[in-house]
Amino acid sequence: MSKLIYLDAPVLGELEKKYLCEAVDTGYVSSVGRFVEDFEKRFSDYLGVKKSVSVQSGTAAIHISLYELGIKEGDEVIVPALTFVATANPVVYLGAKPVFVDIDPDTWNIDVDRIEERITERTKAIIPVHLYGNPADMERINDIAKKYGLYVVEDATESLGAKYRGRYTGTIGELGCFSFNGNKLITTGGGGMVVGRSEDRLDHIKYLVNQARDNRPEYYHSEIGFNYRMTNIEAALGIAQMERIDNLLEKKKIFNQIYREELKGPVRFQKEYKNAESSWWLTAVYIDRDIDIPELQKELSKRGIQTRRIFTPLVEFPMYRESRDKYPVSYDIYSNGLCLPSSPLNSEDDIFYVTKTLKEILR
Repeated sequence: MSKLIYLDAPVLGELEKKYLCEAVDTGYVSSVGRFVEDFEKRFSDYLGVKKSVSVQSGTAAIHISLYELGIKEGDEVIVPALTFVATANPVVYLGAKPVFVDIDPDTWNIDVDRIEERITERTKAIIPVHLYGNPADMERINDIAKKYGLYVVEDATESLGAKYRGRYTGTIGELGCFSFNGNKLITTGGGGMVVGRSEDRLDHIKYLVNQARDNRPEYYHSEIGFNYRMTNIEAALGIAQMERIDNLLEKKKIFNQIYREELKGPVRFQKEYKNAESSWWLTAVYIDRDIDIPELQKELSKRGIQTRRIFTPLVEFPMYRESRDKYPVSYDIYSNGLCLPSSPLNSEDDIFYVTKTLKEILR
């Protein structure tokens, strides 16, 4: 097969060009223009929340959320050991310490049974990650947070469209953070969004991301602020993507279903918690065979199939180094896991080809 089967490429077309050209034609390509407010409104309507605040990235969303909640030097924040590094880095930006917890072997999300043993008098927040779009056990996490007086900041950067007990991920904690990187369900090229329970908090975040610029007098700043604003041209792209979101989400779910039906036996899949509904941003599998994952990737690449390793456990990195023995599940999933093509640019025939090829190689 000569064509490329995409891992996570975005779906872009005439609709995106239309709105981008409108932004260019108006001359408003930076933070001024109608598209930012429109995008925030459409995003809020989709999630069923009162307010959303756009920012420059998912990392910025997590950083400004922790900053707004008063996380500071000497504090500790609970983070799963298996996630993208951008979950933990913002904790360090504020002088706080990420405290890692191993993951559940079935869902690959933070092991809720192990959270309490990592809580100290310095713990101020928990950041659950809905890994690859699969919702974490938010009910139990919120119960633990309430018991110890902790904030919950949802890393929903991979899980737009996923639901837990009928509520969209990102809307269940104190604050929720989303990403619109080029590989996400919808993209603005870069960009992110913050939602939350308190409109007052979100109003203050909106103020902070605009360099804490006051209206009295011009260029008056009453606090330390951040240049985290989304641009009008990014938001124009986001509006077009929001018009596609249901179709994009449906295709990812169909692809995941095909993988599950066709790959019974040689692989294992992430499991969902009861009353959870994953967005399956990426379908990730555990290869239940004695096989070298990088070599498997090379063989798949020869056949035009893009793949990606599971995230490296954060405790493997120099700045977060800890003993592997404390995180056996994270290392097991990393060592045997693989992300399969999940881009809606692919067709169902493409996904069937991936399953056929993977089974042939595994034999």
